[in-house]
Amino acid sequence: MSQVFTFTGTDDFCPGGPIYPNPKESNHFLSLGRQINVYFPLQKRSRINVPFDINGEWFQQNQKPKTTIESLPDECLFEILRRLPPGPDRSICASVSKRWLMLLSSICKNEIYSIESTKNENEGDDQEFSDEGYLSRSLEGKKATDVRLAAIAVGTASRGGLGKLTIRGSNSDRGVTNVGLKAVAHGCPSLKVFSVWDVATVDDEGLIEVASGCHQLEKLDLCKCPKISDRALIAVAKNCQKLTELSIESCPSIGNEGLIAIGKWCPNLRSISIKDCSGVGDQGISGLLSSASFVLTKVKLQSLIVSDISLAVIGHYGVAVTDLVLSCLPNVSEKGFWVMGNGRGLQKLTSITIECCKGATDTGLEAIGKGCPNVKNFQLRKCAFLSDKGLVSFTKAAPSIEILQLEECHRISQIGLFGVFFNCGAKLKVLTLISCYGIKDLNVELPAISRSESIRSLTIRDCPGFGNATFALLGKLCPQLQHVELSGLQGVTDAGFLPLLENSEAGLVKVNISSCKNVTDRLVLSMVKSHGWTLEVLNLNGCTRVSDASLMAIAGNCPLLSDLDVSKCAITDTGIAALARGKLLNLEILSLAGCTMVSDKSLPALKKLGHSLAGLNIKRCNALSTRSLDVLLENLWMCDILC
Repeated sequence: MSQVFTFTGTDDFCPGGPIYPNPKESNHFLSLGRQINVYFPLQKRSRINVPFDINGEWFQQNQKPKTTIESLPDECLFEILRRLPPGPDRSICASVSKRWLMLLSSICKNEIYSIESTKNENEGDDQEFSDEGYLSRSLEGKKATDVRLAAIAVGTASRGGLGKLTIRGSNSDRGVTNVGLKAVAHGCPSLKVFSVWDVATVDDEGLIEVASGCHQLEKLDLCKCPKISDRALIAVAKNCQKLTELSIESCPSIGNEGLIAIGKWCPNLRSISIKDCSGVGDQGISGLLSSASFVLTKVKLQSLIVSDISLAVIGHYGVAVTDLVLSCLPNVSEKGFWVMGNGRGLQKLTSITIECCKGATDTGLEAIGKGCPNVKNFQLRKCAFLSDKGLVSFTKAAPSIEILQLEECHRISQIGLFGVFFNCGAKLKVLTLISCYGIKDLNVELPAISRSESIRSLTIRDCPGFGNATFALLGKLCPQLQHVELSGLQGVTDAGFLPLLENSEAGLVKVNISSCKNVTDRLVLSMVKSHGWTLEVLNLNGCTRVSDASLMAIAGNCPLLSDLDVSKCAITDTGIAALARGKLLNLEILSLAGCTMVSDKSLPALKKLGHSLAGLNIKRCNALSTRSLDVLLENLWMCDILC
């Protein structure tokens, strides 16, 4: 056998010298050297060990099954993966297979093995993580799957940590389940904002995992999650005591117990919004508000089966509430609003919205005005039993109102409207009237009302009773208007609008008179002449009697105009050409939708305008050919064209 190892390769075997420089190195056996003149392939690593029979027998190949890391059970692979250092290595390993990804996503921060963590464990100190929650991710529709959540949990861990996560909708085949939420819970301890909308495949177990792993959670938004119940909400209350905002909508399994727990265990809660939750009643609202009375500033209750008791509790315990929304509460009566106002606990209330509540009557509203004297933002929508008396009484008791919005309050008339100016005219800044059919021109003498120097914005939309007489009075009362929306007023002509424009001293900035079919070029010419140097937004959509004359005036007198809408107006190629020749230095958006007389002749002018536009709407411009549209799309590639 020694002769075999001492064989050096004589000239009889292979000329050119010995094959091995050091013949005693037995590990080079059968590994041919590079000095020989015969080509041999380079040595490759053998896939199967082939032992040599030292007794002179033939080589024997031991056929054993392949052993790879994939054949290891999950427990062993878990131990290997948790020893990976944080950073790119973990992301690379997560991309190997779905199995590796899910295993990596199941590893909690405190399960990652490192020398530092071992030292902390030995010293008995809690490990602190550097994740600050800088990153934000959103999954919607088909993208909302467990695999994507696992990838987010692994990928964001070493890049500042995930701070905000939104899941909307779900994949019908492979939607988000508790597995995905567990991955978030294990890999995203820095999560602060969490929203889950319309995900029916998630139940209590998933949210409990998030609550257990994400103690930094500050904002939680649950919408259309039928399988999430009080059990999960109690877990959130006990584990996420930094919670400041909670929004629950259309979650029928959440009831009173969960809200009571939130009020008891979340001392930092500032905002609560509950909508369309059939399990929530007076007990839950009372328990929540009584416990969080000194910190809760925003309360929003919508479409709930609560009674006067809940409003009484709000009026007594809402000492810190500044914003209150009460919408669609069918079981609340006039007594509830009266008790809430007389509770004298809403002294800090600055904004209140009441919508579709039959209990919002004149008596109830007067009581609220007396109990909430510091209200500045007052919005009433679909309050059918409120009349001029209640509105005037409220504004008299709360003279600090700066923003007033009335929508579908049909018992409010011209008397109530000017009563608001009489009581709050000195501080009123924004007045909005939408679909109030009771306001009509009346031949009555009104008391002397001083001009309101504070009001800057006036919106009157779809109020068919408004006529020229009412506008003439408003024009005299509002000399500092800058934003005006007077849309859908069929009964108002140029004669009604002109006093409003002529009395404006501050200079109009935004004007919307869409769908006012009796407005003509005369009004536009007067507006441009008086306010052209301040006008930035002008909407004439649906003003069918406005023609090219208006565009010519706009082109030469409105250098600051950035948004112009002349859809469905009597505009022709002549008007478009005038715009192109004008000095519209800041024009960014131009809408010509429905201008059927704009033809291919306007193509050069549109191309010139389009070089500075960000948006161009030429829908239903039927006189423009397909060829012209193609030319515009090709040349104005930086402009967003709707055609």
